[in-house]
Amino acid sequence: MVFRLFILLSLFWPAIGTAQGLQLAFSDVSDSANAPLEMSADAMAIDQEAGTAMMTGNVIIIQGQLRLTAPKISVSYGDGGEVQDILAEGGVTFVTAAEEVEAQTARYRPTDDSMVLTGDVLLVQGPSAVSAETMVINLASGTAQLEGRVRTVLQPSSQ
Repeated sequence: MVFRLFILLSLFWPAIGTAQGLQLAFSDVSDSANAPLEMSADAMAIDQEAGTAMMTGNVIIIQGQLRLTAPKISVSYGDGGEVQDILAEGGVTFVTAAEEVEAQTARYRPTDDSMVLTGDVLLVQGPSAVSAETMVINLASGTAQLEGRVRTVLQPSSQ
């Protein structure tokens, strides 16, 4: 399904990737939003008054089928301990069951199921790849919007 969307976009609207951005389907990750959030790192500093935690060194955050890794991740949380914002920096990898995305930074907001990746974004879905400067993923709807010199590499399907 996603591959066919890539084919249609490349055949019928070749300028959409550079002029307006590219919207594509992302794998279904809706059940991950209610899964426990597991975090690990080489070091962690917590400021309870500010409601923040800073993790450094081989940071891995897993929630359901989602995995976010980076050298440095800061987390902001509310009074009840719920995570409100996660900022990953220094080279980020975001993985779902069907995609892998690399970028320089990523901001994940669990409350609105969105992730914004910036800086040399590379999305790989199977044999196809898309690159851009910015990618906004709506994890609830399974869509992604790419902007900033969007380029695609589409592999034909084998029959």
